[in-house]
Amino acid sequence: MLSSFVISSCTIPSFNLLLRATFPYRVRAFAISSRLRNPTLFLPPPFKPFFATSSSFSSSSSSSSLNPLNACGSRTEDDSLVILGIETSCDDTAAAIVRSDGEILSQVVSSQADLLSRYGGVAPKMAEEAHVQVIDQVVQQALDNANLAEVDLSAVAVTIGPGLSLCLRVGVQKARRIAGKFNLPIIGIHHMEAHALVSRLIDKELQFPFLALLISGGHNLLILAHDLGHYLQLGTTIDDAIGEAYDKTARWLGLDMGKGGGPALEELAREGDPESVKFSIPMKQHKDCNFSYAGLKTQVRMAIESRNVNTDNPISAADCQDRKSRADIAASFQRVAVLHLEERCQRAIGWALNIAPSIKHLVVSGGVASNLYVRSRLDHVVTMNGLQLVCPPPNLCTDNGVMVAWTGVEHFRMGRFDPPPPADEADDFVFDLRPRWPLGEEYAEGRSEARSLRRARIHPSLTSIIQAASHQ
Repeated sequence: MLSSFVISSCTIPSFNLLLRATFPYRVRAFAISSRLRNPTLFLPPPFKPFFATSSSFSSSSSSSSLNPLNACGSRTEDDSLVILGIETSCDDTAAAIVRSDGEILSQVVSSQADLLSRYGGVAPKMAEEAHVQVIDQVVQQALDNANLAEVDLSAVAVTIGPGLSLCLRVGVQKARRIAGKFNLPIIGIHHMEAHALVSRLIDKELQFPFLALLISGGHNLLILAHDLGHYLQLGTTIDDAIGEAYDKTARWLGLDMGKGGGPALEELAREGDPESVKFSIPMKQHKDCNFSYAGLKTQVRMAIESRNVNTDNPISAADCQDRKSRADIAASFQRVAVLHLEERCQRAIGWALNIAPSIKHLVVSGGVASNLYVRSRLDHVVTMNGLQLVCPPPNLCTDNGVMVAWTGVEHFRMGRFDPPPPADEADDFVFDLRPRWPLGEEYAEGRSEARSLRRARIHPSLTSIIQAASHQ
């Protein structure tokens, strides 16, 4: 059953970007064969290539729709590209169609809010089944809303990581079926790069280099974006991300998870006193740009117990005193959670300006960037440092197909795409999914002195793959 759709269409100024997350990275229509001789290049041994080999592409390489570069190999400014973007990395099934002149032709999102409320968070198997139930309808509605058919598309872009493997697979399978049947190039997308680059769609003043803070349920990431596909990681999540902390706190306080833990907690926090509970700011002793929210979650749990908050009752059934206690905890949690963001961003701005003095913008994106309190506090930080804050509108902060399609536009323009998969691809084909996939290389001064990050089964970063491929 289709959960719920959020549909929008609007015109947005053109800009130059495109994303690509798979092995060839700089395939050019006039010279593909030499670059695809080794399809497993840069992929860890347990994984097979995400896309087909060059043989399936040679028959169509003369098509103008597959040639974003001119005869000299430089980028062309073709504004007639039409890219379908598919996003299923976590709990929303999303598809959108974006034209390379910046116009959003359609945007469709099927929410799993009912499942989140029922299970108290994302249950991977349930999320996968929900994606399977609606993926065909979501993509078809995106096409219908744009008044297009698959044959009108220039390429298909799809998120291949990071995210939940079971969920990523649903989107990849759908994208490959469309690309194979209609002989379309396919573009593998890095989820976090898409969050960063969608701001370039809505703000034509946003030039490289820029600083980006990406905040969501699964990620806290500070990156310096030098160029398309070239990122330096200044800080990341040591344990829990801020969005996960918001969701857990909201659930412990008995809030309505149907609207999402973050929005519910932000709403309740407006009623509370942010100074009433003295939570400690995480990682004050670590002079880096990494994040940790596990300890703050523990403090929240202890505060709930010490104040005898009856969280068995939903907030709707709480009396005035009980509601006041919950609101105070919510407000105090939010203040300290965002202070942690502010402190890390302040340090990252200093590092970034030393590395790239020309930066002018801090991009804040991801689901938590929809929080108005977060935006106002970070705007204060960047203003003090002479920068400008850039935030996508809320419907482009949460997971969506527009960011995937636009990132696809950007990389396609640079010739970074893969050939159409076989129309009769085997059912047992092993997709190249990248659940744990860094965006950029780690900044030396940013290595955490706290607990070590888990590094098992992590793919090479997007930046390292693109740079290695460019030297072949």
